[in-house]
Amino acid sequence: MPERTPLLFEAVTKVYLRSHLGRTTRSRGIDGVSFALQEGEVFGLLGLNGQGKTTTMKLALGLLAPSEGRIRVFGREPRSSEALAQVGFLPELPYFYPYLTPREALAFYGSLSRMPAQDIRRRTEDVLADVGLLASADRKAREFSKGMLQRLGLAQAMLHRPNLYVLDEPVSGLDPLAIHDIRELLGSLNEQGATILLSSHSISEVERLCHRVGILVEGRFVRILESKDWAVEGLEKLFIETVRPS
Repeated sequence: MPERTPLLFEAVTKVYLRSHLGRTTRSRGIDGVSFALQEGEVFGLLGLNGQGKTTTMKLALGLLAPSEGRIRVFGREPRSSEALAQVGFLPELPYFYPYLTPREALAFYGSLSRMPAQDIRRRTEDVLADVGLLASADRKAREFSKGMLQRLGLAQAMLHRPNLYVLDEPVSGLDPLAIHDIRELLGSLNEQGATILLSSHSISEVERLCHRVGILVEGRFVRILESKDWAVEGLEKLFIETVRPS
């Protein structure tokens, strides 16, 4: 694969080892998963709970190491500083110290990314405007609703202008207005060239945003679909057919 491939999984397996009362048990998070993200695409991970979506994302971020196989982010090891500098991550439940304001929180995360102070200040204003939080930039995070925290989480993921976004349930628990705004923002980021890997239980949002979708069942990709595949029947029908036990 070329060096610019945003994310590459080659026959990746993750085995979890758990010890209890002297006994060790093994369970597979994912099993032999292979896929490659194309530059500028939105790729969705779909699956029922416990099928390997979170494991896949943690492996892509370097938070877990594969038991077998190979992972590359823009041609580099996921844990390398070069790879991490090109990735923006939004967890399902973003957490911010409750007594920090959005400006203070973004200053902290920008310094962790070793951004120059001048760039942090300029980008903070831009991304807070993009996510609709500029008017609340000096309020404490403890006053924020879940939707506002989600917007702030997306702002920190955008701050350093990453080329790859990894988003875990970006619209989970949000009201319709917040869902609409985040969908529009993700679409705009993609139009600007960003590659996006997202996981969601909201099939309608995946259907609207994604160019391709991979369906995980028991840790394996059993189906990878392109948008043309669900243009007629709809993605929900194809998903149910795939995951429903026969």
